[in-house]
Amino acid sequence: MKIAVNTRLLIKDKIEGIGWFKYENMSRITRQHPEHQFYFLFDRPFSREFIFSDNIEPLVVFPQARHPVLYYLWFEQSIPRVLKKINADLFLSPDGYLSLRTNVPSVNVFHDLSFEHFPKDLPFLERKNYRYFFPKYAKKATRIATVSQFSKNDIVERYGVDENKIDLVYSGTNESFKPVDETVKTRIRAEFTQGAPYFLFMGSLHPRKNLARLFTAFDRFKQSDSTGTKLLIVGMKKWWTGDIRAAFENMKHQDDVILPGRVDLKTLNEIVASALAVTYVSYLEGFGLPILEGFHSDTPVITSNVTSMPEVAGDAALLVDPFSISSITNAMTRIANDEDLRQELIRKGRIQKEKFSWQKTSELLWNTIEKTFRQIGR
Repeated sequence: MKIAVNTRLLIKDKIEGIGWFKYENMSRITRQHPEHQFYFLFDRPFSREFIFSDNIEPLVVFPQARHPVLYYLWFEQSIPRVLKKINADLFLSPDGYLSLRTNVPSVNVFHDLSFEHFPKDLPFLERKNYRYFFPKYAKKATRIATVSQFSKNDIVERYGVDENKIDLVYSGTNESFKPVDETVKTRIRAEFTQGAPYFLFMGSLHPRKNLARLFTAFDRFKQSDSTGTKLLIVGMKKWWTGDIRAAFENMKHQDDVILPGRVDLKTLNEIVASALAVTYVSYLEGFGLPILEGFHSDTPVITSNVTSMPEVAGDAALLVDPFSISSITNAMTRIANDEDLRQELIRKGRIQKEKFSWQKTSELLWNTIEKTFRQIGR
């Protein structure tokens, strides 16, 4: 079969979130299914590191799609032409977008519908684009895969999609996340936090990641902290506006917040494994990869008690109300002052992490593709 794949988020040294989902799954699926021909559709010049096997043909499809108008041109004009030219049997889109102007059967991966729950977190055009097209994509897809039971239920309830059309595939985490020894922890703390212990947030600095409340909660934590603990924020300031900026600028302990921006993957692995705890208190996630990254690194996790996060965390994390600053502060205080609790969470995290892996995800996603082939009689 000829399988065309939307790989526009595979960009060298700039992979995040959904990009890692594409990378981990396609690197496995293409190698494990040499009987099929894959066409990787990039929107810009690509790195050869993403051509995982001999059965992949990369194609650069213009224009570069990083704006709602360009999304439309890429998916509704360029993609249909390419699918027709290569005579594709299937279009796989791991980032939620599809083309409405092609009859090629499609498998779509929906990660979350955060734009439906918190539309004002997005710029006007992005919000309009998501809310207009994604219900249509849900109807258009031959099959849908999604990464949590929460997201599956959300798609069914919001878009009226038959639950039997949706497959649960979960996510995994990069195998490079693992514990480090005390020498590495000492070096990382010296480099980033002047040797102090630190709470860690990593990811896109998006409003739904709840950084405004995290900043305020940490400020309150510092009122009784005697250990010099810092808050390390790893990620780009793309959404550093409004409430996030205001909360940061109003902090009394602003100097204890470290913002190094983006770091390379090896450094990120070491930062996670050296943290006092991962603090991931988003108010909506389709999955929540940093939770697993903490588990794999033997680092305790504080995360939210809403949407998919309890599903991923199980009993291995401290669950907090993301809308309650005091709830977040109390969890930080418990982690900082109770070593027995930290060790218990690490032990439970080692058990919980075994439920998820990219190999399991790729097998489930391939099952969705095979179901689609059967459905269309291929």
